[in-house]
Amino acid sequence: MHCVRDVTFDEDRSRVRTGAGAQVMATLRNTTIGLLRIGGHHNIAHGLRYHSYLHQRPLELLRSC
Repeated sequence: MHCVRDVTFDEDRSRVRTGAGAQVMATLRNTTIGLLRIGGHHNIAHGLRYHSYLHQRPLELLRSC
């Protein structure tokens, strides 16, 4: 999972480092990856692009889980 977060979300260059921010962002990224995989996307970068084109798609993904 770290490789996907690092490559797709460019996590190592994240500037969120103080408090619980880094942990919260990692949790949100993990949740996003999990939802996309449950939704049938094997390529996370493609899944992110697919769901970014229309605002209804992320909502449909959340409803399907």
